[in-house]
Amino acid sequence: MNQFEIIVLFIMSFLPPILYSIWIRNTEKYHREKWSSIWISFLWGATIAVIASLILELAFGFIIFSSFENSSIVAIISIIVIAPFVEELTKPLALGLKTVRKELDELEDGFIYGAVAGLGFSATENLFYGIGFLSEGFLYFLVLISIRSFGACLLHASSTALTGYGVSKAIIKKHSLLKIFPYFLLAIFVHSLYNSLLTFNLVGLGLGFFAALALAFFAIQFVRRQIIFLDDQGEKYEKNRNSNT
Repeated sequence: MNQFEIIVLFIMSFLPPILYSIWIRNTEKYHREKWSSIWISFLWGATIAVIASLILELAFGFIIFSSFENSSIVAIISIIVIAPFVEELTKPLALGLKTVRKELDELEDGFIYGAVAGLGFSATENLFYGIGFLSEGFLYFLVLISIRSFGACLLHASSTALTGYGVSKAIIKKHSLLKIFPYFLLAIFVHSLYNSLLTFNLVGLGLGFFAALALAFFAIQFVRRQIIFLDDQGEKYEKNRNSNT
């Protein structure tokens, strides 16, 4: 790997998630989030969440491997069950950081910080995958890293945004933390479905690949629509309250 390839690797791995983070943050029109808390959430996803996920996935993988002799079954369980569970557990913990948590004063904030933490995670994941892609050739790398920059990045953003919304809802409405659980399960389901589509690939005709990309696209559009809706509702409520005082 030469110096040029290393530079391209880092740019292709981190630039799309950073641009997506700016896009998600700016989806909110009123009371936009502070850049400092946005990047702290991103860095959590790119560092601590990745390290914690690797450790947990290795631990769970060892348990599964010792229980099943069929390596194919182990691989499927790892991809469809363990990875979604572990990654959707570690990424949204960014919202528990003091700097981020104090900014959770609107329901849509959970969507935003959850998405950004997911994008940080996808940036580092892109880097790991990109190293492997480069070993197969530069053109191969450019094609696959570009695909990951769309599908995997948006998937990580949208799935973790769901748990993030559950967190902000629990904090703002002073609900029990158990109320987060349904959103966490939904995040796992979306992540697992995406991985399943790529794994089974719908009878090998490439339909699974395109279905996975479609899922990532529609999921992030749903998240953005919810941010816009909640942002508008909050602004209308604030204007009505001010006009009545």
